[in-house]
Amino acid sequence: MNLDRFREKARNKATENKKFLQSVKKRDARVVDDTFHILHDEVFEETNCLSCANCCKTTSPIFYQTDIERVAKTLRIKPGDFIEKYLRVDEDKDYVLKSSPCPFLDSDNYCQVYDSRPKACREYPHTNRKKMVQIMDLTYKNTLVCPAVLEMVERFKKIDL
Repeated sequence: MNLDRFREKARNKATENKKFLQSVKKRDARVVDDTFHILHDEVFEETNCLSCANCCKTTSPIFYQTDIERVAKTLRIKPGDFIEKYLRVDEDKDYVLKSSPCPFLDSDNYCQVYDSRPKACREYPHTNRKKMVQIMDLTYKNTLVCPAVLEMVERFKKIDL
């Protein structure tokens, strides 16, 4: 995966994609869900996240208390020590990582805490959930982070609903 080429393409398509995804909000929610879910399955059949890991390199998931406890247990440290070492509180009052790339991402793009990773990581890039029309702003942001989401949106634009 050439991340520089992806970033350039994502930037070049940003205005168009933002406008398109705003228009998607007004469509039938069930049709939007069905379309995204089909595209999600298609694109992830062709996508190897380990060749990219841009999400892990550039963004932080939100860590909920259950995530903190689960990851801390995996690392065999106390939840308070996990918070102190790895997390900060952001402007929305959520726990997020202090730094990027993610400290649990290894040199081969594998997650060292994969089986206990946070809910936000498990669900990323959120393109196979219900009520997609409600998260078009997030989907737009993810076109700038995840090549798979950018590809889904590009394919969606070619479908006549």
